[in-house]
Amino acid sequence: MPVTKKGRNGITLVLNEQWCKGCGICVFLCPQGVLRLKQGKAFVYEKDACIGCRNCELHCPDFAILVGGETS
Repeated sequence: MPVTKKGRNGITLVLNEQWCKGCGICVFLCPQGVLRLKQGKAFVYEKDACIGCRNCELHCPDFAILVGGETS
């Protein structure tokens, strides 16, 4: 089941933990430290720090992350 987190900045992160294989690419590429690894899976550590760059989404080999734009 995907986990959806919405930060104060209006950016929504959707992380499908079942698809994540824990490679850590998203953690490495995130310039804000939004994601971390825990028990072999990525998780949203600091949702409010997300700037919506989509590095995690674009480089995830498992297509486990979606980044939504700001909403009004």
